[in-house]
Amino acid sequence: MREVPLWQGPIDPRALPDALLTAARPYVVRGAFAHWPVVQAARQSDVALAHYLMRLYNGVHIGLFQLAPEARGRVFYADDTLQGFNFSRHATTLDQVLTGLLHLTATPEPPALYVGSTTVEAVLPGFLDANVMALGARDALVSLWLGNRTRIAAHYDLPDNLAVVAAGRRRFTLFPPEQLHNLYLGPLDPTPAGQPISLVDFARPDLERFPRFAQAWEAAEVVEMDPGDALFIPSMWFHHVEGLAPVNLLINAWWRETPEYIDSPLTALRLALLTLRDLPERDRRTWQHHFQHFIWGADDSTWAHIPAAARGLLGPIDEAVARQVRTQLLNQLKR
Repeated sequence: MREVPLWQGPIDPRALPDALLTAARPYVVRGAFAHWPVVQAARQSDVALAHYLMRLYNGVHIGLFQLAPEARGRVFYADDTLQGFNFSRHATTLDQVLTGLLHLTATPEPPALYVGSTTVEAVLPGFLDANVMALGARDALVSLWLGNRTRIAAHYDLPDNLAVVAAGRRRFTLFPPEQLHNLYLGPLDPTPAGQPISLVDFARPDLERFPRFAQAWEAAEVVEMDPGDALFIPSMWFHHVEGLAPVNLLINAWWRETPEYIDSPLTALRLALLTLRDLPERDRRTWQHHFQHFIWGADDSTWAHIPAAARGLLGPIDEAVARQVRTQLLNQLKR
């Protein structure tokens, strides 16, 4: 394991550099958002943070995960059958969550409270006007993550991710995408929050059950972040996230470098599992050649012999082509 490297280039908090936001590996930027009003409030006290958020809150209900103390903050499955979860979900208000968090700050082993992936502008209108992400022209989804000492299992996200610690402290443990085999991912469905997660408990890794995790651990990168620090996580990098303080607030932005009409590759993975995985080995090898030809090894020579007007999906994919292909796939899947 090693430290996530610091970004070495210049940082203008009014316009973050494209070189950072398109990097192929994670970087941490210390203090880049220390000027944010929410960070200034959090540095005063947890109460000051709560007051700042409540001045912006519009009363919309938010989703809350609640875990019993014995879960020790680990948002996970209920047991080894992986059929249920170890948390309950509630619709509540931000003031109730903040009151609960402040009430539990002195409790040695509190229940965990966790508000995840809540769109900032939906509940805190005006927040982003005062606390600017500086992502340029990127159309990013900005979310908040609020809770006490929680542990979110290692998972990946398709979009690129800029995560800013606004209050408390966070520890991120990251793994490059090629460590997939060593992280022992659980099912594609059901999952605690949408993406498949590592079944390894990072606090107590069971290397008899998950022996390859030792190799993943050697490749891991870790960083502990304070208010105002930011972390860039490229698409598909695995990250395990821990809240280390009694009150933690993270603001993150997600965006993709591809147009919205380009579907998630996870859709292709699900279809491949449905249509390819259980074929006889001979047929799987045949289709492997097709994927190599049309996807992994594709270049201009792949379709140069076809007139441009007749290339269809083999030509440039625009919104009209994407819509046509999506309709064809839906019709096929309905058969």
